[in-house]
Amino acid sequence: MTFVFIISAVVAVITALIVVPLTAKRKDTMSSLIGLTIVSFIVLAIVYYLTNLDRNWTALWPWLVLATLAGTVLSKGVEQKAKGILFLGSLAVAIYMLSAFVWNADEKFEVAKMDEKVEIEAFDETKTPASVPPQFARNKMKKAFGQVPNTSYYELGNLQIQKVKGEYVYIAPVEFSGFFKWINGDVTPGYFTMSATDSADNPKFVKEEMSYTPSSFLHKNLERHMRMKHPTKIFYGDPQLEIDEDGKPYYIRSYGKFISARNGFDVEGIVVVDPATGQTDSFKLADVPAFIDGAVSPETVSLQNGYFGKYVHGYINSHFGKKDVKLPSDEGTEANVSPIFTEDGKMYYFTDFTSPKEGVDSMLGYSLTDGRTGKATYYTGNLEDSYMDSQGALQIIEKKFIEKKWSGEMPVLYNFYGEASWLTPVLDSNGFLQNYFIVSAANPEISVYGNTPNEALKLYKTAIQRGGSTVDGSSKAEEKSVTGTVVRVFKERVGDFTQVSFLLDNKENYIVSSEVAPLAVYMQEGDIVQVKYLNTGELFLPVKEITIQGIQNN
Repeated sequence: MTFVFIISAVVAVITALIVVPLTAKRKDTMSSLIGLTIVSFIVLAIVYYLTNLDRNWTALWPWLVLATLAGTVLSKGVEQKAKGILFLGSLAVAIYMLSAFVWNADEKFEVAKMDEKVEIEAFDETKTPASVPPQFARNKMKKAFGQVPNTSYYELGNLQIQKVKGEYVYIAPVEFSGFFKWINGDVTPGYFTMSATDSADNPKFVKEEMSYTPSSFLHKNLERHMRMKHPTKIFYGDPQLEIDEDGKPYYIRSYGKFISARNGFDVEGIVVVDPATGQTDSFKLADVPAFIDGAVSPETVSLQNGYFGKYVHGYINSHFGKKDVKLPSDEGTEANVSPIFTEDGKMYYFTDFTSPKEGVDSMLGYSLTDGRTGKATYYTGNLEDSYMDSQGALQIIEKKFIEKKWSGEMPVLYNFYGEASWLTPVLDSNGFLQNYFIVSAANPEISVYGNTPNEALKLYKTAIQRGGSTVDGSSKAEEKSVTGTVVRVFKERVGDFTQVSFLLDNKENYIVSSEVAPLAVYMQEGDIVQVKYLNTGELFLPVKEITIQGIQNN
């Protein structure tokens, strides 16, 4: 509070000197100066405390305009002319501040500029994507709220996905449900955690008392506490809860700088608060602790996606002409973006971009933004294909389950078997998970659904082959070789090719398409074969090469 009092006092004195006519009688002038200083000090201190406004001088430009206007009107003669010049100067500052969004569009685009690639790497089908939708996780946590002591004092806070000890989990703090509940409770009792990959997992309540939270009041309010400790920092986005490898919770919030004037935002680091003690530290993005996955707030990513999509040719073009303009989707689960994890355990924010033209559901590209560094990559997709956007995928699900009134949530684009594909959890009207739906972005007629993501993936591989597409080996599983005798064989015509499934005397099943091995159509029971395959752990192991004894090598 000391800094608030100091800056409020300084501004109050300056305000009084500008507003009060200094050519009036000395006695009247002094009393007016003292009175206005006291009133201004009280007003400024209250405004700073209630709004958590940053304590930078640039935030006071509206106050400056009002003060110089009042001083010009109330004074006379030479003093009026001098204060009139100050008023004109304050108007120039106001115009500069208010018009910044027009002339700094190019700077915003440069800040948000992304590396460009064609397609993301193929997903390893032996892994399980973090695909439990947050709405479903939230519903399960609410049903488990009876684990919380003094339940009536609290409510469930915002969900945050995170990697903890190699597992992907949702974290949700328990928050106060009102002012009087805060007075009675004083501290929140802990947080919930639940798997983000296993929909059958049950939420677990972890006891960790927290005093400084977003739902606390007065000096214990988290955002106010951050502002008091860092009065001049520019924050953007809501505070988020993250836990370390030992389960210790911390609240974090992104800070940065304005692009120009007081407009735009460029992230620079985070502030970390221990909610139990109030201990506060700040870190540049390069120095963020290893356990923090979402150092860059989703609000910041969403903002910069907008800069990248809208301001490619400046501000005017974003409203008139709209050449090369692309709009980020609003289907994300957090501030219009969806946090996902790649196979290497890094968290990224996913967003797809669509055309500003109404009625068009084709995707122009998609982006992945690193949750720790803020570095983003824009993927154009195969330019020879027309990809369906996330809204189109959701519409297909709605039509597919129109009688049951089920809907999709959290559509994310993956590269499954070389095919750009939307993976979307399907929820019923009560928010409970029913299945996982996969649809090709380039060929919407190819779609499947299963009880788990991996089950849907297996069905999707077959659906792609039946559709005449090539299934690329995307697994990072170990490549192995085996020689054995064919015990059983089954052949099925799939489009222009034949799919051959066979069982060897080692009790393992294998599958190969005649597109990969044309001579496999001649396979019979009793043949001795040499097989190179990927050890994916699936029931039918995908074959890369096969040689049938007595028949020319493929």
